[in-house]
Amino acid sequence: MTSPSNNDSSVARIAEVLLPLPLPEAFDYSAPEDMGLTVGDLVAVPLGPRTLRGVVLGLREGRGGNRPLKAVEARLDEPGLPARTLEFIQWAARYSVDSPGAALAMTLRGLNAPRPRPERRLVATGKAPTRATVERSRVIAAATQPRSRTELAHLAAVSDGVIKALLEQGVLESLKVERPSPFQPPDLSCPGAELNPSQAAAAEALCAVVRADHFEAVLLDGVTGSGKTEVYLEAAAAALQADDLAQVLVLLPEIALTQAVIDRFTTRFGTAPAEWHSIVPPPRRRETWEAVASGAARIVVGARSALFLPFPHLKLLIVDEEHDGSYKQEEGFIYQARDLAVARAKIEGCTVILASATPSLESLWNAQSGRYRWLRLGDRHGAAVMPDIGLIDMREAPPQPGQWLSPRLTAAVAETLARGEQALLFLNRRGYAPLVLCKACGERLKSPDSDSWLVEHRYSGRLVCHLTGFSMAKPAACPHCGARDSLISIGPGVERVEEEAQLRFPQARLAVFSSDTIADANAGRAMIASMERGEFDIMIATQAAAKGHNFPHLTLVGVVDGDLGLRGGDLRAAERTYQLLTQVSGRAGRHLHAGRALIQTWTPDHPVMKALAAGDRDGFLAVELAERQAVRLPPFGRLAAVILSSPDSTRLQEFAREFAAAAPNGAGVSVYGPADAPLALVRGFRRKRFLVQSDKAVDLSSFLAAWRARVRVPGQIRLTVDMDPYSFL
Repeated sequence: MTSPSNNDSSVARIAEVLLPLPLPEAFDYSAPEDMGLTVGDLVAVPLGPRTLRGVVLGLREGRGGNRPLKAVEARLDEPGLPARTLEFIQWAARYSVDSPGAALAMTLRGLNAPRPRPERRLVATGKAPTRATVERSRVIAAATQPRSRTELAHLAAVSDGVIKALLEQGVLESLKVERPSPFQPPDLSCPGAELNPSQAAAAEALCAVVRADHFEAVLLDGVTGSGKTEVYLEAAAAALQADDLAQVLVLLPEIALTQAVIDRFTTRFGTAPAEWHSIVPPPRRRETWEAVASGAARIVVGARSALFLPFPHLKLLIVDEEHDGSYKQEEGFIYQARDLAVARAKIEGCTVILASATPSLESLWNAQSGRYRWLRLGDRHGAAVMPDIGLIDMREAPPQPGQWLSPRLTAAVAETLARGEQALLFLNRRGYAPLVLCKACGERLKSPDSDSWLVEHRYSGRLVCHLTGFSMAKPAACPHCGARDSLISIGPGVERVEEEAQLRFPQARLAVFSSDTIADANAGRAMIASMERGEFDIMIATQAAAKGHNFPHLTLVGVVDGDLGLRGGDLRAAERTYQLLTQVSGRAGRHLHAGRALIQTWTPDHPVMKALAAGDRDGFLAVELAERQAVRLPPFGRLAAVILSSPDSTRLQEFAREFAAAAPNGAGVSVYGPADAPLALVRGFRRKRFLVQSDKAVDLSSFLAAWRARVRVPGQIRLTVDMDPYSFL
């Protein structure tokens, strides 16, 4: 695509510049010879009235076509993108059936923040103050070497006003001091943890794969508490020892898990790894991006978006808790980070380790079929043993009306507290109640312009939509019929379980761990640390507490509603429920005390429940894989969703029919739809969905790209492609 023209009619060299915009291809610009551009350089280029940052995707000799080209304005003083990063960006865009500019925007996001400002230090100039005092003398004595203003006030035990006066008199001067780099090289002489024979064998195998220095995918499959982190730490050490430039990336599904993993990396390598996630301050994100691009950041621990960082020497990629649904990006540039991690490792020619106690069926099938190397850890580390899992049949022993904890679970909590141990009550539902309705007219309160129900939050006294973020104060009267005091709460959330636990165990110290009760990741880390220290007796939690945490005194896990995840039409419902309940049960008994888990269920004969109670993971997986294979669902087939949305329902219906008629004929491909999405209205947009199913061998991305290219999408219609969908709403 040529850039908008200027009056330059002769172009000797052309730069293909990709911009971080939803555009189908790169623009051509003239490349001034004296600029010395190379592929991967970041440049400033004009686009209409704006100047944008882009990346040089290619260079060639010749003319730009019938129109003269605008020139690249400047080569930016920023690290360029490595060739393999550019290859990954383009591959990810093709696979996701999105524009390469959308993928590039993921990579360049870290450059949108300003660089950290130089620090200011105060130092004595030698000039005497106009009036000598004891306080001023203390400041001058402490300022013989440059110090920050806060540090100086603390050392001299004076107020800021004293320092301000000395600055005004010229007794102190302010100096700019460049910040020391926070990214120190790892100390490879630090000893690793003592490994048991199973861990040592897995670590040896992983290190051999890493030293081979070629692409290989490894599934590290170990029960909860088996010490998978310590095993992949040794693989990281092997990568760093084999190459002085090597970089290691560790992906985590939850920010709350980062501190524990960072602490382990710090202990193992003598320095903290770089962090990349949403709560890292913008200047530090910029600093981290540039350190990754320059190779100074050797170890990075981050969320899924860290996969798009510009690593020049990536030698090991680790996806911890690889089964976790949080690796799926549902908005903007849609991708599954686990799958893209394998693709990036292949492009980089490095090892990728997928670690989990409950691997995804896709990864397990790849391991069983020999595509991935399969390493298994069958026992917990040290003297700890796996918890016993029992089912509470709610049909035989239901709780009292208006209550949610069965007599058997209540008794188990009481016994646990009597021994001075901790209990966790798990319910994967935020708020106080998931549904608020009017008992006078039956109206269910929904979010405006959306089909999602409002969830009551008793702490804040508000009704909240967890889909759109809308919230409102709980009204005194029904908005539909006007009846006063008629709104009732249906079903339990974690706040309601906490209310019941307080009534049953008034002396117990309680904490609620959910995204609503934790202000940010730092607050989450603080609560986890408090639980580890034994400062709470009972934690009531959502899935935020279900993975990766080690609570030494926790011996009982009670699942309030084990059937919750089995409802609905999600093809992964059984798999997800098994994974989640296994993970949360695994929080119990991770140290010397024996642990147990009790799952309240109305369907104890469901294959998931029977497998959990029997500890028969392999039996459950065999049944689940057989059912998937029979109907060509992943991992034996491929799925994609196409979502159309518009504020104009009539135009949406017309375009949906037009789009359906344009579907290519493809062998091994079935197209279902259009149909109203289960959530047919979101933020004022009506939604239609297509589901596309294909054989494993079909290039489904190319099929969808060809389909999309056949139709011009009107401006008021949004078309989104979701490869391998995880949400069917």
